Amino acid sequence: MGIDHDSFVAFAKSWGLFYLIALSVVVLIYVFWPSNRQRFDRAKKSILDKDDRPGD
Repeated sequence: MGIDHDSFVAFAKSWGLFYLIALSVVVLIYVFWPSNRQRFDRAKKSILDKDDRPGD
């Protein structure tokens, strides 16, 4: 028994929203985890550390 298009659409409609919500929660937990703060602060400031100019 294969998966037909209607079954796949029904599955996507019923579980797709919950999947995206769960993925968003996981990403938010990763971003706001205290041990990742230094990594994100360094990435935020690293762009400003370089003296690159458009004409160089």
